[in-house]
Amino acid sequence: MKIAVSGKGGVGKTLIAGVLAEYLAGKGFTVLAIDADATPNLALTLGIPNAEAAKIVPISENTPLIESKTQTDMPGVYNLSFSVEDIIEQFSVKTPYNVNLLVMGTVKSAGAGCMCPANTVIRALLHHLLVKRKEAVITDMEAGVEHMGRGTAEHVETMLIVTDSSLKALETAKKLYGLAKQIGIKEAFMVGNKVTNKSESELIEQFAKQNEVPLLGLVPYDGKILEADRQGESPLIPANQSIGITAVRKLGEKLLESK
Repeated sequence: MKIAVSGKGGVGKTLIAGVLAEYLAGKGFTVLAIDADATPNLALTLGIPNAEAAKIVPISENTPLIESKTQTDMPGVYNLSFSVEDIIEQFSVKTPYNVNLLVMGTVKSAGAGCMCPANTVIRALLHHLLVKRKEAVITDMEAGVEHMGRGTAEHVETMLIVTDSSLKALETAKKLYGLAKQIGIKEAFMVGNKVTNKSESELIEQFAKQNEVPLLGLVPYDGKILEADRQGESPLIPANQSIGITAVRKLGEKLLESK
């Protein structure tokens, strides 16, 4: 199972990715969560304390690692053939919720033909994770639609496109759905998040129907999640859990039933 979670910045995609990873691990899956956002926060969601999470260097910024994989004796010439399995074993972090986390960082250049060292390693690593690894992989993608033009999501089986009820977020979700279909992602669903009332629910449902975007479900606004974020805690801590966490787990249940 290879799932990518995307959407406009601020809609709550990291929460969705983290809770889904925790849910699948609880169901007995071996789960690898990938934080591919430019501002990685998945570690905190998965229970790694903030001070410890701050010490994690994203793969894309790990200069010694990048050089060890791509450097040659010829200036300006990079090695494009290297193994990446050791990166996963060496740099993934075990979280308190039995999920392995790999903080990837983001591909810096939008140029599809860019062969700079960091981009080369990231692309090779993502391809390996999504094509050759057998465990469940949940990827928290960077905000927006840029990553869809870089080929980083082409091997994803399912894309969840998170949105709130704002027009900008909904339009971004619509564009992401179109791009997902273009590159051949098998399943793509919209997820409505931070829903505060019936009016917002109906707005999201109507937008999805009008634009023929399958809606997987709605996640209600949950003040406990916001409070956990303010306190620097994982929303998965039992004392924090409430309607929002329960709703995301139900999304995971729907995904398993569809397989």
